[in-house]
Amino acid sequence: MKSIPVSLFAALICMTLASACATDDPNRRTKTGAAIGALAGGVIGNQSDSKNGKYVGAVVGALTGAAVGNYMDKQQRQLEDRLADERRSQQITVTRIDAETLRLDVRSEASFDVNSSSIQSGFRDSLNTMSEVISEYDQTAVHVIGHTDSTGSQSYNQQLSEKRATEVTRYLTRSGVDRTRMRFSGRGETTPVDVNTTSSGRSRNRRVEIYLKTIVKDRENEAFRAPI
Repeated sequence: MKSIPVSLFAALICMTLASACATDDPNRRTKTGAAIGALAGGVIGNQSDSKNGKYVGAVVGALTGAAVGNYMDKQQRQLEDRLADERRSQQITVTRIDAETLRLDVRSEASFDVNSSSIQSGFRDSLNTMSEVISEYDQTAVHVIGHTDSTGSQSYNQQLSEKRATEVTRYLTRSGVDRTRMRFSGRGETTPVDVNTTSSGRSRNRRVEIYLKTIVKDRENEAFRAPI
């Protein structure tokens, strides 16, 4: 859907306020608040551009200053607590990358069968838990990135990583995470975290990473840029 210019929304706000705030209207405060809320929501909804992965313009409620660290601390603690079983079994790890970014690493054995993009039934409970926390912390952009080992051709591995990232994104969306907050991609075999010459190394390289990046006021676009 084509974005509506912010300038047009500003004009609409002015027109609506002029109407809602008539001095002889006993309900002018209620109407004014409703008008601003509706139009601000429209601005937010029209700033998401899924084609290029950017988020344009200001976000109402974007975090600033010290609030960012506190927000991410709480989100990290809740994810660690809610995913305690998966963390103990090393199926999922939660890592703080920097003050504004968390990364969840999901081992392939816990998520997909070999050469498959179908989510294992046992992984769905973990995804449900993630979706609940991610939905609660709604000032976060979500990046889902699929990876493979080097077995098979590069083109096959690239396609498989994309399919896995797509399936996780779809599941999180069906579980309640706002799709406009999400970006997904596959990197095939290009970014291994271990060697591909051993079975344990290949197992580590087959993974899905979920990055949670805070939406910071005046730097909203940065949250929607793909992680390095």
